[in-house]
Amino acid sequence: MPTLFIADLHLSPSTPDINHCFSHFMHSEAIHADALYVLGDLFDFWIGDDDKSEFANFVRREFKQLTDSGVPCFFTQGNRDFLVGKRFAKETGVTLLGDETVIDLYGTKAVVLHGDTLCTRDVGYLKFREKVHQPWLQWVFNRIPMFIKKKIVAKVQSGIRDEKQTKSLDIMDVTQSEVERVMSVQNVNLMIHGHTHRPKVHTFESNNKTNTRIVLGDWYTQGSVLVYDKNSFDLQNRPFVEK
Repeated sequence: MPTLFIADLHLSPSTPDINHCFSHFMHSEAIHADALYVLGDLFDFWIGDDDKSEFANFVRREFKQLTDSGVPCFFTQGNRDFLVGKRFAKETGVTLLGDETVIDLYGTKAVVLHGDTLCTRDVGYLKFREKVHQPWLQWVFNRIPMFIKKKIVAKVQSGIRDEKQTKSLDIMDVTQSEVERVMSVQNVNLMIHGHTHRPKVHTFESNNKTNTRIVLGDWYTQGSVLVYDKNSFDLQNRPFVEK
């Protein structure tokens, strides 16, 4: 059985096609995998582990059914779901990973991450990221009433949409020198990440070694899955299925 990787689904109550494709993937493919890795931005925005909406409970159920079946699931926070925490992990059975995690893929070491920290030219975003990852700020946010949270999130989302329209595409892509630095520090020749929404397999030479960087695709118009087994890997698409 393969190990599966997904990222950048951006699930929300207003994305029924994506939600249905995700559910179909979980029941028809993930259930048969050796493991599932979710590398960030599963949600368009996760408002907090105290969200008990129908949508939030739907996502919880999908993961709980998967982990209850014996398939290990690992979750890396993205820039849209950095508030996924221990409570979500406990309720779903997923294992939360750090910003960078080295894993063993059938004898090959790989570093997995969301990918936003590789975009070092996006200085404004990295400053925002540093701010919202401060424990004291998250502690405060997690304790304010849900209706206030929703107003704050709506404002943040609006700001993100406006900013994206004015940013250069190059700024929002990874910096090659940072990719090489991370791979060197982690002592790996394989990196897997999402965030940029530019699915592709990159190969390059660094430190007299051939390195591979696999970029996962988003789920805006179709599903995107990296299927990795003992002998090969493949970036695949999944069409939105009829309900």
